[in-house]
Amino acid sequence: MVAMDLFRSEEMSLVQLIIPAESAHDTVIYLGELGLLQFKDLNPDKSPFQRTYANQVKRCGEMARKLRYFHDQIAKAGQTPAQRPMVDKSVDLDELEIKLTELEAELLEINANTDKLQRAHSELVEFQLVLDKAGAFFSSARNTASTVQQQRADAENESSIEESIDRPLLQEQTEPSKAARLGFISGVVPKAKAASFERILFRATRGNMFLKQAPIEGTTIDPATGEETEKTVFVVFFSGERAKSKVVKICEAFGANRYPFPEDPNKQWQMKSEVETRLSELQNTLDAGNHHRHNIFNNIGFNLERWTITVRRDKAAYHTLNMLSIDVTRKCLVAEGWCPVSAKPKIQDALQRAAYDSNSQVNTIFRVFRMKESPPSYFETNKFTNAFQEIVEAYGVGRYQEANPGCFTIITFPFLFAVMFGDWGHGICLLLGALYLVLNEKNLGKQKLGDIMEMAYGGRYVILLMAIFSIYTGFIYNEFFSVPFGFFGGSAYRCPDPQFSIENCPSATTSGVEKWSYEPYAFGVDPIWHGSRSELPFTNSLKMKMSILLGISQMNLGILLSYFNAKYFCSALDVWYQFIPQLLFLNALFGYLSFLIVLKWCQGSKPDLYHVMIYMFLSPTEDLGENQLFSGQTYVQIILLLIALVAVPWMLFPKPLILRNQHIQKMRGATYGALRRSDSSASEAEVDSDHDEEEFEFSEVLVHQMIHTIEFVLGAVSNTASYLRLWALSLAHAQLSAVFYERVLMFAWGYSNPVIRLIGLIVFTFVTFGVLLLMETLSAFLHALRLHWVEFQNKFYQGDGYKFKPFAFNSLSEEDDM
Repeated sequence: MVAMDLFRSEEMSLVQLIIPAESAHDTVIYLGELGLLQFKDLNPDKSPFQRTYANQVKRCGEMARKLRYFHDQIAKAGQTPAQRPMVDKSVDLDELEIKLTELEAELLEINANTDKLQRAHSELVEFQLVLDKAGAFFSSARNTASTVQQQRADAENESSIEESIDRPLLQEQTEPSKAARLGFISGVVPKAKAASFERILFRATRGNMFLKQAPIEGTTIDPATGEETEKTVFVVFFSGERAKSKVVKICEAFGANRYPFPEDPNKQWQMKSEVETRLSELQNTLDAGNHHRHNIFNNIGFNLERWTITVRRDKAAYHTLNMLSIDVTRKCLVAEGWCPVSAKPKIQDALQRAAYDSNSQVNTIFRVFRMKESPPSYFETNKFTNAFQEIVEAYGVGRYQEANPGCFTIITFPFLFAVMFGDWGHGICLLLGALYLVLNEKNLGKQKLGDIMEMAYGGRYVILLMAIFSIYTGFIYNEFFSVPFGFFGGSAYRCPDPQFSIENCPSATTSGVEKWSYEPYAFGVDPIWHGSRSELPFTNSLKMKMSILLGISQMNLGILLSYFNAKYFCSALDVWYQFIPQLLFLNALFGYLSFLIVLKWCQGSKPDLYHVMIYMFLSPTEDLGENQLFSGQTYVQIILLLIALVAVPWMLFPKPLILRNQHIQKMRGATYGALRRSDSSASEAEVDSDHDEEEFEFSEVLVHQMIHTIEFVLGAVSNTASYLRLWALSLAHAQLSAVFYERVLMFAWGYSNPVIRLIGLIVFTFVTFGVLLLMETLSAFLHALRLHWVEFQNKFYQGDGYKFKPFAFNSLSEEDDM
């Protein structure tokens, strides 16, 4: 059922709504909740500011800004908005606007007052630290000075008698007014700038200063920036007003906060007491303010989600109303849009409920238009199929009713990936990662993931199928980190020397082993071929032929899908002169090659298929000899070669000639009709005839058909060769895996030292994860993507349509609030 829903776009209708003005807003809200109508812009010539509901959109944008401000403030405060259960209670937009304005003003005032109080509190804390540290400076200086003075006094008493004899009669006196008085400035400076601060002070005063510093333990809040920083208390002594002005300027340049410091110890004690009292009062005020703000945040947080959704929905509704045409005379709005045919009853029901809830006396008129333009493409997807549809639409959105490659991509994309990635050990690792994403999809969907993780989460079901198919192809290749296992029975081969078992056969890598049983290995490749002399030729042949079979099958599927598209976009000419000769040409050559490959596998014979295909062109009548697979093969090849040769002109000439003949007959019919009409009608017919004649140019049609023919013929060869990348990447993956296993893990395991073994295991794990599980996964993914976009989809998929984007509230995101 899902595949049928994805095969073609749902049938769409172009509808017109005539909505009464009083119920327009409610109608758009109901349609947004339904999410099944894509509105057309009926005012493309008007700018957003010239539209009817521009003011309402601006109001909603301003309310969205306030709600973002509330959310940022709550997050900054370290709180999480409390989740209240959503109720179906409508919120009046005008009342909400008033409430948000009041809350924003109150919050701004509280923040401003809190900032002022916090700044004052930080300044007082720094002032208190300055009083403590600088007081310690001065107290230490006084104690030192008292000690020195006492020592000098004792020394003077002992030598007073001797000094009295030598003392001069007239002693020089110094006036106290002429003595130089020292000044000082105290404060705090950032610890990171303390050294530079000291150097600049020394140079500016030419060394005529004395600086004392004491670092503050821990961090303090800077009053200017509000950030926690490490600071240092300083006291700088200087002499003169000129030196003081220099010190003040340097403090301002370094962002040092200056605080007054009294010399008198009594005044210091009094100032400390006052600072402690003010700090206690400010802290109480800050606590009360924070408690009040916390209550406001709780009140906002209970309703923040509901308010945000309401504003977002109303803004989207007014944006949609701006796309409608207003009929002033009838007092109604006219809307046009696309909707699925199956959604018409739901839309009509939503219109009736909107008219009832808005108390409108007139119901909305719902009319279906005849389509003149191509409708959008709509594929109903779920969380499983959405990622595969995104892979297709990354190439281009399909036309309306065009065959959608998405339903085939669900299987073919992960399978082609697995053909290149086949290793059931690596597939299990990939499966574990996919299961983690799938089982935790609800939790991961609510988180903000990185770019790479977001891509992996979006394609979790693609990765899941890629892993499952990789395990399947890994069992076919019989590879588990390049190691084979005999899960499905014994080998059909044995060692030519009966003294050795098949596992220890010395000739396995030289002359080879011999086949003793004609019963094939039950599932996949016989494990004895791994590491044997026959392994590389066999795997080369198997994977190369399998790539050709898969490529031809998928290209045939593409041509068949182009036939299904003919019902909507092409005529019978395209069926008979394009799709049928394309099928004949492709299968006469490469389909025949696929048949020979399967027949050779079934017979177990050893003909050279290269020789068969080459001489099918060079010498089609030559006897095939030992390369013949069935009787009458030469005649069959001649017939197929003739079919391929005939298919090329079949694609090239008939369609342009038939179109030219139809155009000539049409022109003759127009001429005969003009003779039976009046002169005026005849002149109009001549104008139309001239217009039709200008539109049809036989040379252009022929050249266009020639381009398509050459493109298909060359593409049939190049696309078949392109599918050989399945073979090349599969071999590369297997060989890389074997190299890492043998040259890293087994090399380390050859030593008895456990440290070397551990190092080898770690290196093997990292190279396996980095190269095989990341780089090789990305490489196989991109090659599978190219095979679908180029080799498969170009056969039938135009991809020049546009996607159905209904007006739906559930698709709105936070970006729509901007």
